[in-house]
Amino acid sequence: RNPLHFHFITDSIAKQILASLFHTWMVPAVRVDFYDADELKSEVSWIPNKHYSGIYGLMKLVLTKTLPSDLQKVIVLDTDITFATDIAELWAVFQQFKGQQVLGLVENQSDWYLGNLWKNHRPWPALSRGFNTGVILLLLDRLRKLRWEQMWRLTAERELMSMLSTSLADQDIFNAVIKQNPFLVHQLPCFWNVQLSDHTRSEKCYRDVSDLKVIHWNSPKKLRVKNKHVEFFRNLYLTFLEYDGNLLRRELFGCPSETDHNSENLQKTLLELDEDDPCYEFRRERFTVHRTHLYFLHYEYESSADQTDVTLVAQLSMDRLQMLEAICKHWEGPISLALYLSDAEAQQFLRYAQGSEVLMSRSNVGYHIVYKEGQFYPVNLLRNVAMKQVNTPYMFLSDIDFLPMYGLYEYLRKSVVQLDMAHTKKALVVPAFETLRYRLSFPKSKAELLSQLDMGTLFTFRYHVWTKGHAPTNFAKWRTATTPYRVQWEADFEPYVMVRRASPEYDRRFVGFGWNKVAHIMELDAQ
Repeated sequence: RNPLHFHFITDSIAKQILASLFHTWMVPAVRVDFYDADELKSEVSWIPNKHYSGIYGLMKLVLTKTLPSDLQKVIVLDTDITFATDIAELWAVFQQFKGQQVLGLVENQSDWYLGNLWKNHRPWPALSRGFNTGVILLLLDRLRKLRWEQMWRLTAERELMSMLSTSLADQDIFNAVIKQNPFLVHQLPCFWNVQLSDHTRSEKCYRDVSDLKVIHWNSPKKLRVKNKHVEFFRNLYLTFLEYDGNLLRRELFGCPSETDHNSENLQKTLLELDEDDPCYEFRRERFTVHRTHLYFLHYEYESSADQTDVTLVAQLSMDRLQMLEAICKHWEGPISLALYLSDAEAQQFLRYAQGSEVLMSRSNVGYHIVYKEGQFYPVNLLRNVAMKQVNTPYMFLSDIDFLPMYGLYEYLRKSVVQLDMAHTKKALVVPAFETLRYRLSFPKSKAELLSQLDMGTLFTFRYHVWTKGHAPTNFAKWRTATTPYRVQWEADFEPYVMVRRASPEYDRRFVGFGWNKVAHIMELDAQ
């Protein structure tokens, strides 16, 4: 059995995403530690770097200083690596190191360091083709004894006097050090780092699929790189992504690992449930830990300084994807969405989003994947996941089937000031309407909406099936109202509301359809 210990150098956002993913994944025999990249920037920020990885591409240089002093050896990987074999095989290669060898590296598979790619191309010094640093075996204890920190710094300072900057980040400096100290390297067979960059010789590393060990997408084009066998590699990678990640939670028989107390406590709690209870499956559901991948796509948004900003919050499954573009067109403010998807559906969503100009033009939409598990739709858990990622003072709790009126985002922000939301406990009820028609001319004003109500094109929401759900909104008064008015909570009231970010979470014991919003609105009123 080979337990895995991940050491991630991350910024605060990546740490939040990865910590949540590993915590909810609960993979046996896996331990994770994080190191703050911001604290390391000063160590390498003096090195000009032209590589697209920026300052983060230089941080491998400081691992001897960053990682725990009692950590003797590590496998260092770029994040664009795909393993096609057991990583324990690579770990075993450490036993082959001899003499003063402290770095296990694969030769670079392009002609970059030969300096013949174009006229006047002048790379950093390297032994022959040089080495690629996407996969490194590091003997940390020996490197520290060799005063690695001083070694790479002196080399970098010397070469930068003539080279002025690095082109391939840490790789240039590693190679310059190796040029002066070739005894440091144990050369790995090239199948441990099959490099799919432009002008690569990667096909010389394998004859058959069984020869593949590690695939390295080291071109800025990533999956779109031009390579003789790229279609095969791409399919291999995408097939892996679509596997059910929950399979990794299950330990093989006869392969015990260190006790995971979280998992142990969960199992103990589940055993205490009565399987003969008619509600057993429902009770069990509230203890289900769903893998959660926060910020599945790029998100970048800073709340406005005036403390009136509002985030639209909703949850959805695969069959509601078509609503996303419409909502984005109606709501220009930030959005936090929890999507309940399988691993395969998550990849379908990724392709859908990347193919949408509307979605790709927005960086203020946070997509949070909650992976499917169990037989129930965890509606309130999804809402809570989306709510927890809101970074504005207020949130509009909506459902994915609703389109906000044009201008609602700005209207709600103005209402924050007008109704003194900052200093009073209020929930703003946004009246909800529905149509039974497949196509509808969306009303651009209250007058148009009233006209459609009178014509029977629109109805107050759930008027035909559950009048009590929205009756306290008092639609009769709303028709003639020109300013906000107060309404009283009544039993079964389930409006769509704007509230403070610090409002109570939804009760995750509610799954599937029914009463989930009713219970939440009742708690809001009680508080």
